[in-house]
Amino acid sequence: MILRTILVFALAALTVSEVNARSLNSCVAGLKKQAIRSGVKRSVANKALGNVTYDEKVIRFSRSQPEYRTPIWDYMAFLVDPERIADGKAMMQKHDKTLRAVEKAYGVDRYIIAALWGIESNYGRHHGDFYLPHALANLVCARRKSKFFRRELIQALKIVSRGDVRLADLKSSWAGAFGQTQFIPSTYRRLAVDFDKDGRRDLVHSVPDALASTANYLRNAGWRSGQSWGYEVRLPKRYRGASGRKRRASLTTWGKRGITRLNGKRLTGRRKGALILPAGRNGPAFIVFSNFNAIYTYNAAESYALAISHLSDRLRGRSGIRKGWPTKDPGLTRAQRLELQKRLIKAGYDIGEADGRIGPITKAAIKKVQKKNNMKPNGRPSMKVYKLLGGA
Repeated sequence: MILRTILVFALAALTVSEVNARSLNSCVAGLKKQAIRSGVKRSVANKALGNVTYDEKVIRFSRSQPEYRTPIWDYMAFLVDPERIADGKAMMQKHDKTLRAVEKAYGVDRYIIAALWGIESNYGRHHGDFYLPHALANLVCARRKSKFFRRELIQALKIVSRGDVRLADLKSSWAGAFGQTQFIPSTYRRLAVDFDKDGRRDLVHSVPDALASTANYLRNAGWRSGQSWGYEVRLPKRYRGASGRKRRASLTTWGKRGITRLNGKRLTGRRKGALILPAGRNGPAFIVFSNFNAIYTYNAAESYALAISHLSDRLRGRSGIRKGWPTKDPGLTRAQRLELQKRLIKAGYDIGEADGRIGPITKAAIKKVQKKNNMKPNGRPSMKVYKLLGGA
């Protein structure tokens, strides 16, 4: 009886799988036709959308983004760490001529451009884990913002048809952002530039094209030449006043509310800014200007815009954020995350190869460590877990 039940369930699962496969194949066939009708070369569409299979990882990633779910102190710890700062300074020196030329041509601060480059692709080292045509086909066929992703898929194939990049170059994020500064395809077609004058707008292999296209994007997003993104400020004790990126007021108004520079100097002037409190009133506070909003449009999350802004300051040689984050359990740098995984493996947890990326398998192992030590089992790669495993 048990065997019969197992076979029934197995056959049912197989039938569902076959139905899903037929549904995906039918959807992809429709996407090919639509792409060709839209002007994509038939050979490109056929090759790009051949052998598409269901990608669970793409669908899972589409349901959450780290900018919105990760504590700000974790997010900043691994995005703006000593390694990224050192690498950024070295890359700025290597590409100094290009960065200065881009800054002159577009009026966008070269330190901001370099910071965005560093966070988006680790200065061109990491372009993405997904094959863009298959990832976007999965999202369309799973009806995950299908209208948006269908458009982006067709735009990507038009970029290939035009000859700017090859299909093999379309390594992307789960959502289809690709190239050294991670443009989505429609933005690529609209704002990418051929800065090295080779006849192609190649944001995958050409550093000049990638950096200039990023500057072009920020200029179009409202970047104001010669102005800063903002700076850290000090709140008066028990501050209960206005805050939020959209609640702008003159510096004089913020000064009257008791807000000062870190050196205690009161804010004054007619320039308008907003007060953001990424960790609440007990954490660091920042006055941000319109250039911060331009950065924000690149990836609509204040934590992301703050990471870019802060990294640009560090690349410029400025000090880090002065006020500590309101936590007793800080986040880990990328080097510490890698070491954490190595220590999990050494302790007998089967998480595969250590790569510094904290995915579901690593989180499951962390939960076991937390349970064993009477901690809340949330899978967070924190300093307490790191030290429990012998990290120093």
